[in-house]
Amino acid sequence: MADTVVTRFAPSPTGFLHIGGARTALFNWLYARAKGGKMLLRIEDTDRARSTDEAVKAIIEGLEWMGLAADEPPVSQFQRADRHREVVEEMLAKGAAYRCYASQAELDEMREKAKAEKRPPRYDGRWRDRDPSEAPAGVAPVIRLRAPLDGETVVEDEVQGTVRFPNKDLDDLVLLRSDGSPTYMLAVVVDDHDMGVTHIIRGDDHLTNAGRQTLIYRALGWDVPVMAHIPLIHGPDGAKLSKRHGALGVEAYREMGYLPVALRNYLVRLGWAHGDEEIISTEKMVEWFDLPQINKGAARFDFKKLEAINGHWIRQSDDEDLVAMLMDSRDVLPNGAVLKGESDETVRAKLTEAMPGLKERAKTLVELADGAAFLFAARPLAMEEKAEAILADGGRKIVADLLPLFAAAEEWRAEALEAIVRGYAESAEIKLGKAAQPLRAALTGRTTSPGVFDVLAVLGRDESLARLGDQSH
Repeated sequence: MADTVVTRFAPSPTGFLHIGGARTALFNWLYARAKGGKMLLRIEDTDRARSTDEAVKAIIEGLEWMGLAADEPPVSQFQRADRHREVVEEMLAKGAAYRCYASQAELDEMREKAKAEKRPPRYDGRWRDRDPSEAPAGVAPVIRLRAPLDGETVVEDEVQGTVRFPNKDLDDLVLLRSDGSPTYMLAVVVDDHDMGVTHIIRGDDHLTNAGRQTLIYRALGWDVPVMAHIPLIHGPDGAKLSKRHGALGVEAYREMGYLPVALRNYLVRLGWAHGDEEIISTEKMVEWFDLPQINKGAARFDFKKLEAINGHWIRQSDDEDLVAMLMDSRDVLPNGAVLKGESDETVRAKLTEAMPGLKERAKTLVELADGAAFLFAARPLAMEEKAEAILADGGRKIVADLLPLFAAAEEWRAEALEAIVRGYAESAEIKLGKAAQPLRAALTGRTTSPGVFDVLAVLGRDESLARLGDQSH
């Protein structure tokens, strides 16, 4: 077998890159990186009715946004159909496959008989050893694998351990349909072999396919890749992951304001662990990742944990990077319309100055943008109910008292402004917070924001005095 590790991610382009697929891609990407190999992308687009160019584009863009781009251009399975047929001709020539002329009615009868006898439906091999001269005229045959009838096929799986399949249960599976189109089972084996894939890492819903595909590899005399079947992701209630749990496309997570680094961190922990580490940088993942540490049991998706991890990575991010993300996402984030009223330079400058305070309290980019909305709000500010209650309950008098002191301030810096408010609180015999709360309400229209003195500094003298003036009477 080749020395270089080659993994592959092989989605069907019938929809977006969903979160389960993203984790499979991540595991393939990480294993390739950890072993100094490469990850390839194959688009399994043989279902022409359901495959769309839009979905192919969305899958590639989703992988790129996640930071999991393949190392070579994608391979289309549909475009390789001639090669798949060529392999079947070789199998026919050496007796590893045969033509089957059984009609649909005969196949239905076999299925009904199996049902009545309470056994799994299996093709009964009626054309396995018949002379082709007995073929009915005008019937296009399917081509079937001549599978072994006794013994067992063993898959040594890196995650599931030794998995045994009795050959009597594996069937003479169809390789080419009567119209000459290759089946999924055949196409996957030929493509993986031709692409030089050494390790197949995929969901454990493919585990039964592993036995059948191993038979095809052996019939062709090809090396069987190492296999690792990873458990599926379940919802918090233990049921298979569905849309209500978060089985959305990665573009939905992007719109919800999650960072690629946080999604990678969260997804790698769904079914894989390194000690008790919760926060894992991508560099550490590459350093530590290996297949035997993948759990056999299904992982449970937990939005709260994802949010917590995302909040950590937002706090760890450079202010400039976060500003760039907000600027890039104007069309996605909720305060996009607010931002559009200002020039890019003004928006960038205000966000950069406010970012240290903003990022401490945001768990997503959407929350970050929402927290920044006060910077660009038009006067008079719309007041949240709680903010209005603070101002109505004696807060306006405090704002009115502080307004002339701020107007007389020699320098407009957070430290100097804090000193003014501290002096006022002492002379009025109130706690600092009692003075800061109405200031925050008047300046932002909210009860939560970055530190109020930072807010004053970022808004600047003129805007701060104007907003305070609006709420001083």
